[in-house]
Amino acid sequence: MTGVNLISLILGPVLGVMTFLFIFRIILTWYPQVDLNRLPFNLIAWPTEPFLVLLRKIIQPIGGVDITPIIWVGIFSLIREILLGQQGLLTMMSRVS
Repeated sequence: MTGVNLISLILGPVLGVMTFLFIFRIILTWYPQVDLNRLPFNLIAWPTEPFLVLLRKIIQPIGGVDITPIIWVGIFSLIREILLGQQGLLTMMSRVS
């Protein structure tokens, strides 16, 4: 197994899980009464919050609506497609080696 294949095997699930967590985070924004510091919600909030805090410094909530989780879903989906999609960089590199 080459290094590119190993990176793809690790990176694919990580990007998929992060996208999944941000989708759940979007759903949780519909329920503001949910305490993100309690189980099981903290399992979603803990890995996503550092990314959201970073982007919230740049993009403030619009009309009281926090759109940063939606932006992160797009970012992680784009990164996954660029690296691991059918014409992705790592996919193409694994075909060459």
